[in-house]
Amino acid sequence: MVNINTVYQTVLALANKEQRGYITPQEFNLFANQAQMSIFEQYFYDINQFNRVPGNDTAYADMTSLLEEKISIFEKSTIISAGTIPVDLYKIQNIIYNNKPVEQVTAKEYLEMQGVTLCKPSNSKPVYYTQNNQILVYGDSQITTPGIDYIRKPENPNWTYFVVDEKAVYNESAVDHRNFEVHASEQTDLVIKILQLAGITLKDPSLYQAASAEENKNIQQQKA
Repeated sequence: MVNINTVYQTVLALANKEQRGYITPQEFNLFANQAQMSIFEQYFYDINQFNRVPGNDTAYADMTSLLEEKISIFEKSTIISAGTIPVDLYKIQNIIYNNKPVEQVTAKEYLEMQGVTLCKPSNSKPVYYTQNNQILVYGDSQITTPGIDYIRKPENPNWTYFVVDEKAVYNESAVDHRNFEVHASEQTDLVIKILQLAGITLKDPSLYQAASAEENKNIQQQKA
């Protein structure tokens, strides 16, 4: 978890340097959400890339373990009711029935299996497919309350405040206050990505370029 006020104050200090402009709390919260989702989605792209690398290189193994650790923050388990997809679902890991993973098929494959006795789903060998925002699980008949292991989406970060003398003052005790949920090591990347977005909004190419240069430097250091 990354403290949202730490990121906000850092972003303000860097954005206001040389009178580049002021980022309002509303703008910051919008940029913060986009930045967090960008970092979160990059986890899955990176782990896919590392898993494609041939051989058993220790550096890649370490990077994969680190990415899995970062993703594990968002792992969740629950019960599906009548096929309803969890509102915070990002990626299905497993559908569970009788404490065992259920095989995934396509809707077309499920229909084809119905006509072949040996392949027909049963309670001992159920299948599932997704369709129209539903997760449909079938054994001898439709299974309406299977379990699901999944990766949830991060909740939107929210820098909360009250106004004093026309200035926004940080209010950590607000009920809708929310820190960043990504791994603590992402603090610098959050600042950089938010500054990039701010540079576009403030129409300041130098701010965007400076943040992008810092991002490229960080990427090169990680690959070194």
